Amino acid sequence: MTRVIKVAALAGDGIGPEVVPIAVAVLRTALAEVGAALEVQEALVGGCAIDQAGEPLPEETLAACRAADAVLLGAVGGPQWEDRPMDQRPEKGLLGLRSNLELFANLRPALLFPPLAQASSLKPELVSGLDILIVRELTGGIYFGEPRGIFFEDNERVGVNTYKYAEHEIERIARVAFDLAAKRQGRLCSVDKANVLEATDLWREVVSGLADEYPQVALSHMYVDNAGMQLVRAPKQFDVMVTGNMFGDILSDVAAMLTGSLGMLPSASLAADGFGLYEPVHGSAPDIAGQDAANPLATVLSAAMMCRYSLDLPAVAARIEEAVDGVLRRGLRTADILGGGEQDGMEQIGTKAMGEALLAEIESGAEGAGS
Repeated sequence: MTRVIKVAALAGDGIGPEVVPIAVAVLRTALAEVGAALEVQEALVGGCAIDQAGEPLPEETLAACRAADAVLLGAVGGPQWEDRPMDQRPEKGLLGLRSNLELFANLRPALLFPPLAQASSLKPELVSGLDILIVRELTGGIYFGEPRGIFFEDNERVGVNTYKYAEHEIERIARVAFDLAAKRQGRLCSVDKANVLEATDLWREVVSGLADEYPQVALSHMYVDNAGMQLVRAPKQFDVMVTGNMFGDILSDVAAMLTGSLGMLPSASLAADGFGLYEPVHGSAPDIAGQDAANPLATVLSAAMMCRYSLDLPAVAARIEEAVDGVLRRGLRTADILGGGEQDGMEQIGTKAMGEALLAEIESGAEGAGS
């Protein structure tokens, strides 16, 4: 019997509608190789949902996500919605997905494909072979803490956000990170600011308390400012990093540039049962939307993560990743990963052409396997 994979596709805003269809097409083609079929339910989120449904996260979208095996998201946000009240902005749609679907664990790999060593902002010898996994707590911390808002105090406005973590929130994300580190190089670095923030002092205490349960994992701690510096000084010292919501948001973007571009960084947001939302880290990039200039590879690699973490199809994930590596080895580049200008053997192409090249790569691989 043919396995049917149900995916909710939320293209969202900006370049989302350009890159998500490519990832869907690549996923569909790769699944067909193993005899699986893809059923896609499209839905609105973010600014487009505000324009068409009056809110950033319609109930119909949540229902589509809950009925799916996994969710593929493009991006949300854009300048045309920035003057709206905070609770009516596109980003509230994304935060609502995370909280309603209980997606507490965000996995952001920073993996450098060998052909892109020259595109990194660091010297090739510092990033060659780079393979870091940042595990970010996603439903707590300062992005969700209460009280929050802008208030009047002593005749002036005061902005308030609350950095708050409960023990169980810290423990569950730490266990995810320990488990992943145990399957990799066995090194886990917990990032905090325990010298000045009580919430992260508790973070360090809870994470340290779990270390004896994972004797195969070497645990270390680092303040977030030092971690940012070390990522650009000697990034290969890290294997798995675990941290809170805000610090993870920042550090994963720093790590992205080590790989050549934000356009190369996928992510997974997982619930306790393995259900996941998969999205590129790059955001909506409204400045290049509609110009056939966006890099679809992060979204495609997010679909590969979907196969690995939610669909239990590691061979399909590997096939998609091999296709990405294949087009890069052929010298095909979108502008963001060109490395400062066309070089010998490299060709700048657009979003659609990159998608076509990926599909051709997968199809040629299937023909080779059959011969």
